[in-house]
Amino acid sequence: MEGPETIEVVIGRVGKPHGLRGEVTVELRTDEPERRFGTGASVRAERPHGTTAPWTALTVASTRWHQSTLLVRFEELPDRTTAEAARGLLLYASVPAGESPDEPDEFYDHQLIGLLAVDLDGHGLGEVSAVVHGAQDLLQIHTPDGREALVPFVSALVPEVDLAGGRVVVADRPGLVTPFPEDEA
Repeated sequence: MEGPETIEVVIGRVGKPHGLRGEVTVELRTDEPERRFGTGASVRAERPHGTTAPWTALTVASTRWHQSTLLVRFEELPDRTTAEAARGLLLYASVPAGESPDEPDEFYDHQLIGLLAVDLDGHGLGEVSAVVHGAQDLLQIHTPDGREALVPFVSALVPEVDLAGGRVVVADRPGLVTPFPEDEA
C-alpha cells in the first residue's frame, strides 16, 4: 500500500558555527522549527546551485534557542571545522503534497514554479521557472525571448501571488524582467 504523495520543501539554511562542538545556526525557512528539527529528524542537505557537498542528509542530534536564533547540532558535524564546511547547505524536509504553509504570505517552491508572471497592468512577463534560495529568495522568470530574469521575492517587487489564478504579479521596471531599452537593440 502506497502512502500519500510527498514533496520536498526548503526548511532552512546552515549558517555559521556556534562554539566548538559542531553546533550551527540555522536560518529558518519554516514556521514549524520544533517539528522539522526535532531530535532524530533526518533532513536532506544540498549546496545551493547544485554544487556538491560531502553530506546528502543530516540527522538532528539536538536543538536549542540562543536569543532568537535556532542552534542545531547534527550527528554528522562533530566539531567546529566540519560545521564550518557545512555552512550554506540548504536543508529540505518531505511534506504531504497537498500541505500549504500556515502563514498566508508563505509559499512552497512547487506552488510558485509554473505560475505566469505578469506586470502591474496584467501583461505577461514570462513564467516562474525556479525559486533560488540564498541570503535573499529570488524568483527566476523565464521570459518569452528565452532570458532568465531574477526577481527578489519581496512584497515591494512581488506584491501579489495568486495561486488560484495561476499568476504572480511583478512590479517590473527596466532591468528587472524587462530589459533596458538600450539592451533590446
